[in-house]
Formats: sequence, structure tokens, C-alpha cells
Amino acid sequence: MAEIRGSNTWRDEFASLIEDTGVRYAADPILLSTPSFDTETIPTEFVSSSSDEPRNDKSEEAPDESLKEQVKGFAIAWGEILLDLGRGCKDIVQQSFLTEDSYIVRKLEKPIARASDKLSYFNDFLPEDRDPAHAWSVIFFVFFLALAAINVNNQHGSMAPMKKVRIHPPNATRIQLPDGRQMAYQEQGVPADIARFSIITPHSFLSSRLAGIPGIKLSLLEEFGIRLVTFDLPGFGESDPHPSRNLNSSALDMLHLANAVGVRDKFWVLAHSSGGMHAWAALKYIPDKVAGAALLAPIMNPYEPGMTREEMKRTWENWMPRRKFMYFLARRLPGFLSSFYHRTFLSGKLERIDKWLSVSLGKKDEILIEEPMFEELWDRNMEESIRQRNVKPFIEEAVLLVSDWGFKLQELQVQRRCQGRGILPWLKSMYSQAECGLTGFLGQIHIWQGMVDHVAPSSMADYIARVLPEAIVHKLPNEGHFSYYFFCDECHRKILSTLFGPPQGPIFNNEEMEQTPLEETEQEKS
Repeated sequence: MAEIRGSNTWRDEFASLIEDTGVRYAADPILLSTPSFDTETIPTEFVSSSSDEPRNDKSEEAPDESLKEQVKGFAIAWGEILLDLGRGCKDIVQQSFLTEDSYIVRKLEKPIARASDKLSYFNDFLPEDRDPAHAWSVIFFVFFLALAAINVNNQHGSMAPMKKVRIHPPNATRIQLPDGRQMAYQEQGVPADIARFSIITPHSFLSSRLAGIPGIKLSLLEEFGIRLVTFDLPGFGESDPHPSRNLNSSALDMLHLANAVGVRDKFWVLAHSSGGMHAWAALKYIPDKVAGAALLAPIMNPYEPGMTREEMKRTWENWMPRRKFMYFLARRLPGFLSSFYHRTFLSGKLERIDKWLSVSLGKKDEILIEEPMFEELWDRNMEESIRQRNVKPFIEEAVLLVSDWGFKLQELQVQRRCQGRGILPWLKSMYSQAECGLTGFLGQIHIWQGMVDHVAPSSMADYIARVLPEAIVHKLPNEGHFSYYFFCDECHRKILSTLFGPPQGPIFNNEEMEQTPLEETEQEKS
């Protein structure tokens, strides 16, 4: 018997005691350290028939589990764990917070009961065999799911391909300024030799000389005999940047431009939005060359110390948080504007004006910017504005708006000023009349202000009217920041009629011949 046990494995012995069931042990055999015995002495009746047959170990091994099945099993296991966890949390909430004596139930039980009573008639529309609580939860879930799907589909359906910025070939007329810089400009209307009125227009932020008076008809300019000159600010469009520009240099640039293009007499300055600060600078620094000013929705320095608390509040409350933050950066941390500008209008993409400028618009403005003609002008104007891909001019423009302008609007108010006090003026007054003169800007100042303007709030126009009583403020009900200035033929005619009276057309040669003797006679009499 010892010889038998030594020569056969435990599997062979176990198989010899029972019938063959067809089940095979696929694992590796357990090796026992046993002495070697002679198998010839083993009776054949004790040897399992299965041991005589050769075994195919490869076919008897179980197939390996694939990665997909392993992941599936892992997910199922985690799902079961999370399901058990959710059930446990549910039981905890029910036992801790939703019992009859809990604080939450005591506070919400009566309001919920009243609301349930008022809405219980909706249960009549449900199937009779359905629990209302379960049915309404399913209904609300499906409703919100459908609403989300509709919203996503609308967004994808209305999503237009992003337009890219195109840089067009240079085509501007340029002049050389006394400091060597080149300034690009554009002319519209009648020629210089027959112009009755000349208008110079500084553009606003993210704009260029191409804007001018947007959509104005050439026939209207000819009807009034107007020569309209627009130019690119330093670093914008095709104008060279200024190494250290300020509002004084901006006014001097307009003066050099007027002289270079042959403006013989005074010119009018017309500006929109943030271009207004350049118009104010012209009234301050070159008043003898400016006949008058027309400002449409002018943006003032939002940190202007002369504003009252109420004016300041009404100004800031109209702006989006992002625009307020941009003003803060421009005043305190202008270096951070570079990153923002490179991610928006300097990114090479074209977007709506309200997105790039972080502004909210009124109803009429919203309708206007959807018009194809506005979109075409905005895209082309912005492309020209960023032609040089230089962020510095835009930072300079933003900083100029929120910084000290170097003068106060009160200084433009017309005042009678005599010689100062002192011994010398007193001695002169004993022998002659005191010399007095008018200071400030003596020409006309017209302000057009939309009352639904969220970019340049009406509080700014109220501030101007308070510090400059001579300024004429035209308040426009239901008008926004762009609606009265862009592509409005009737508005353009009203503006020009207000400034220049009835249209008289250009100045012709015979009219000049008639006026010249009269002027000479008046000069001889004087």
C-alpha cells in the first residue's frame, strides 16, 4: 500500500474512488516531495483509467478575462457600492431630518401642505393608478431634460462660423507731422476750395478714420457744403505711434492736420463716445482754431472728481461688472490690459461690438448692430483699427480716459477776467481803464445724449450741463449709444441743421468775388 501511495498522486487516488464526472482540475498539480518508487509493482486495478490517457493541459485551462470585461465588472461593482451609499444617505436623511419632530419638517410642513392643496387639482390629469409624487417627479425631470436639449440645439443651430480678421492693403492718404510721424486721414464731402464748413472727427476706441460719420450720404455733405476730414489716432490704422502722447499732443495733431489739408478758417470738431476727450482737448488747447463742437454720447472720465455722489452712482450702476473691472485695470494696473486685449480684439477673430467692448446695449442698439450694414462697417473698421497689431496704443487710449486730463471742463466756461491784483495793475488802472477779456471757449458746444444709453449714461451729460451752462444738451428719448449716430439719415440732417442752419451748399467763385470787396471795405473802415 505504501508503494501505491508513493507512486500515485492524491488526484489519481481520488479519481480511483469515484466515477469520472468529466470535471478536470485545471490548476497546476501540487508537487509533493516523495521518495521514488518502482511503478512496475503497482497493480493495474489501482491505476485510474484517466491517468492512462494523455491530457491536453492547454485546452483544459480557463480563458483569460478581457480588459473590457474587467472594466465592466469594475464599473458594476462601483455602481453597486454607490447605490448602497445613496440608500444609506437616504436613510440617514430620513431618520435625522425628515422625522415628524425635526426642525425642517416643523418649519416646512405647513407651507408645503398649503402649496399641495392649491396644486392638488393638477393630480386630476394624472393616471389613476400612478402615485402623484412619483408621476410629478418624472414629469419635471423630463421637462427639464427637454428644455436643456432644446437650448443646446438652438445654440448649435444658431452658431455661426467664427470670422477671422483680414488685414487689407494700405490705402490711406498720409501727411508728415512736424515731429516726423506720419498721420493717415480721409476726406469726404466737397473739395477744400469750395467748402463752406470743415469738420475734423477724432474716432473712438477700437475705431479708425474709416468710421467718420457712419452711413452719412455724400449728397447731404454737398447740400451743406461740408468737408469732412477723419484721421487715425497715433498707433491706430495707418498712423505712426506717438512716443509719449497725451491730450495736448492730440489737440496739436488736429491743428497740424488742419493746416496740412488746407483748412483756411476755423473748423468744427465732431466726436462720438470716447472720441469726445480729444474734442474737449481741442477746445482747451487750440480754441482759436475751433469754431464749435458737436459731441454725441460723449464718455467722460468715470473717476472725474468734479462729479457729485449721485452722478457718480448713476454712471457706474449702468455698467457690466466686466467693464467696471476694465476701468479699474486701466486706472490702477494698466499692464494687465495687454493680456485681456490679446484674448479679445487682438486675437485675430471678429466678434460683436458689445462683446469686445464689454458693454450692455439698449433695445434700439441691439436691433441696429444686427443689421448687415452695421456689421460690415464694424468688421472693416475694427480690422483697420488693429492693423499694426500693437497693443500699446489701445492701452494708452484706455489710460487717457480714466486719468487726469490736464484740465477741467470748468475751464472751458466763458468768464470775464480782468488783470490780476497787485501794485502794478493798480497803478495802471489809475491812468487807464482796466483791461478785461473773456476766457474759456467762445464757440458753440452741442451734446446729443440718448436717454437709454448704457455705455455713456445720461448722468455724464448732466455733469457736462452742470459745469458748462453754455453747452446745449439735446436729450433723445428711447435712443441708445449708437442708434442716433449710425446709419440714420434723418438724424444726420438734424445734427447738421442744428450746427449750420439751413443748407446753403458749397461756396462758389462768384460768391467769393461778391464777398471779397465787402470784406476789404470793412477792413478799411476798421
